[in-house]
Amino acid sequence: MSNEKLTITRATTHKPKPDSEHLEFGKVFTDHMFVMDYTTVRGWHDAQIIPYQPLSIDPSAMIFHYGQTVFEGLKAYYTEEGKILLFRPDKNMQRLNQSNDRLCIPEIDEALALDALKELIKIDYEWVPKAEGTSLYIRPFIIATQPSLGVHPSESYKFIIIMSPVGSYYKEGIKPIKIAVESKYVRAVAGGTGQAKTAGNYASSLKAQEVADAEGYSQVLWLDGVERKYIEEVGSMNIFFKINGEVITPALNGSILPGITRDSILHVLKHWNVPVVERKISMEEVFQAYEDGLLEEVFGTGTAAVISPVGELYWDDKHLNINNGEIGDLSLKLYHTLTSIQLGKEEDPFGWTVEVEQEVTKNK
Repeated sequence: MSNEKLTITRATTHKPKPDSEHLEFGKVFTDHMFVMDYTTVRGWHDAQIIPYQPLSIDPSAMIFHYGQTVFEGLKAYYTEEGKILLFRPDKNMQRLNQSNDRLCIPEIDEALALDALKELIKIDYEWVPKAEGTSLYIRPFIIATQPSLGVHPSESYKFIIIMSPVGSYYKEGIKPIKIAVESKYVRAVAGGTGQAKTAGNYASSLKAQEVADAEGYSQVLWLDGVERKYIEEVGSMNIFFKINGEVITPALNGSILPGITRDSILHVLKHWNVPVVERKISMEEVFQAYEDGLLEEVFGTGTAAVISPVGELYWDDKHLNINNGEIGDLSLKLYHTLTSIQLGKEEDPFGWTVEVEQEVTKNK
């Protein structure tokens, strides 16, 4: 696959681009997409950029029946200097292969995938929105395509990348969210697929999220699936607690998704010499810290929001009001620092940003 030639077929017509001030997440997609096929005979082959279009796929394709699929999520940002930047895209491709391994999907060539992504953005660069807080969301994914109703790994796959301009996560300013701690349903257990970014993990979380929504909570905080005691992650984010000056996040244990924003926050905190530790932490410990007046901040981390401060936790019929429902100083500082690096506004001491070439030089 490393020597695979990328062929490009350009769209002859172009879709109207949405207003940057009124973007919705994942509703409109760019003019082109990347597609690559796999068979056991040929391996990964036919790397193409083609006009965005529906897929033609057999009703018996294994993705529909056994859920063999993985995906990623990352963003491209338009800077004040007119550059387009990606944030740690190599980590997304590495994690995609980690998910591939767990789901018995053949490994992709990470370098080729990243080159293809850059070429796709280069072609559709005009779709990267310029309004403050906006970005181009990128969704690489792989699906099993073999037409078969046998329970075994597929013998054929499609690797696809699609892109969608998205609006600011915090249109009215960054505000803390309310989270319900889940006690009935289980997201994942060690040995399962919790550490893989696969569709089934999200499907199994929908019921708990539906219940939380009905009760006025925007997210669910999952506990471990065995003891129902130790904190794992939020539905779409990893979670951090600042207790008596120390930042604590659950250690990766085989059932927690290794978030790239999570890893970035750990690097930044250590760079600032802020005490930070990855370890088991129970809701009982968090509640006791709250009772003792030591629970200073709680925040989630993820691609969509970067930092999502938590203003309330609901657990065991108890309402934990955190920092008077306001964003904490550390959460705010982390948010501004990471977004400034992503947007090229602040020095990147970690070498995380990757510039994407554009097809023409735009007037500034």
